[in-house]
Amino acid sequence: MKNLIIASTSTLCGEDYLEYLLPRLQSHFKDCKTILFIPYARPGGISHEEYTNKVCLAFAKINIRVLGIHEFENPVEAIEKAEGIFTGGGNTFLLVYELYKNEIMNVLATTLKNGIPYLGTSAGSNICGPNMQTTNDMPIIYPPSFETLGLIHFNINPHYVDGELQSKHMGETRETRISEFHQFNSVPVLGLREGSWLEANGDEIILKGTLSARLFRYNQTPIEIESGSVLNLFKC
Repeated sequence: MKNLIIASTSTLCGEDYLEYLLPRLQSHFKDCKTILFIPYARPGGISHEEYTNKVCLAFAKINIRVLGIHEFENPVEAIEKAEGIFTGGGNTFLLVYELYKNEIMNVLATTLKNGIPYLGTSAGSNICGPNMQTTNDMPIIYPPSFETLGLIHFNINPHYVDGELQSKHMGETRETRISEFHQFNSVPVLGLREGSWLEANGDEIILKGTLSARLFRYNQTPIEIESGSVLNLFKC
């Protein structure tokens, strides 16, 4: 019975870390005195301790204590005993590498499928799908597999932005990159715009936030999914 919040980003322009999500997180983690934070993606090369301290300051506003998984001798046991779990953003290649290195990819998937409340942002959202192959990140390290948690039946492309018709930039758009992915893969991809998130409860997946998301399916025209929509109705 999954209980997930899968967000495009942790921080909106002009706001503090997780500020836009805190009211929702207060109810999401209502039964948790502590949550386990997985800092393995380490944005900007900061240490696990620095990243965890940043998360601690945010969750202190809703009276929840944060423990970093790196503080435990046994990361498997830390996941199995967690009241709630948060995986932050950064580099998805590094995150997936560390999850496999510490032998916790499978136990994390099993624990979350059993209903422990979970928050993922950016890289922490990328790992919720069948694989991480629609990340925007550079391959700074090579994980043993691109397969991830498989908690939802489609991939995420966080921080999704639309191509600008008037732009002089001649590089590929996000839509082009996802189209390239679908030349070799049939997994659907949801482009999550900033300030949007998914709530997955059991088999129901609902888009939340103020903006629509863009759904890409193999050999089909992309469609807009409006906020409030139940995604599994689209059989994506």
